[in-house]
Amino acid sequence: MGVEIERKFLLRNNDWQQAVVGEKRLRQGFLSTDPERTLRVRLADGQGTLTIKGLTRGSRRLEFDYPIPAEEAARLLDELCLRPLIEKIRYEVPYAGMLWEIDVFSGVNAGLVVAEVELSDEGQVFTLPPWVGDEVTGDPRYYNANLIRRPFSSWAKAD
Repeated sequence: MGVEIERKFLLRNNDWQQAVVGEKRLRQGFLSTDPERTLRVRLADGQGTLTIKGLTRGSRRLEFDYPIPAEEAARLLDELCLRPLIEKIRYEVPYAGMLWEIDVFSGVNAGLVVAEVELSDEGQVFTLPPWVGDEVTGDPRYYNANLIRRPFSSWAKAD
């Protein structure tokens, strides 16, 4: 059984950029955004993935990833996924023995930047980098599946 345990944070500043060790451009969409079961299609650096995720409970949820041909991922994104698609660049930044992923969104979610760290268990202790700000793990506005229903560009108008 696949389980994802992830904590999500906003950023204080751009100091993380000095420590980037990798990056990839992601294009992803959803075939289902039901909170109890999302079905995501992702195309990243020529690799396609189909991901099924369960309901988030705290920082934990079921997650199953399946590789699919890039051509099929592109067709699903272009023809079947809900709109808008999620576009972002994911940067990898090591800090204190952990690998942080910084997602810099573009398109209708431009301006949103989120740091994520995956844990081996919910009680795992880790050190927050100085560039990490408020935690948003439990805030559903920051779930990618919700960013297609209410993109970041609309937040200032509605909030």
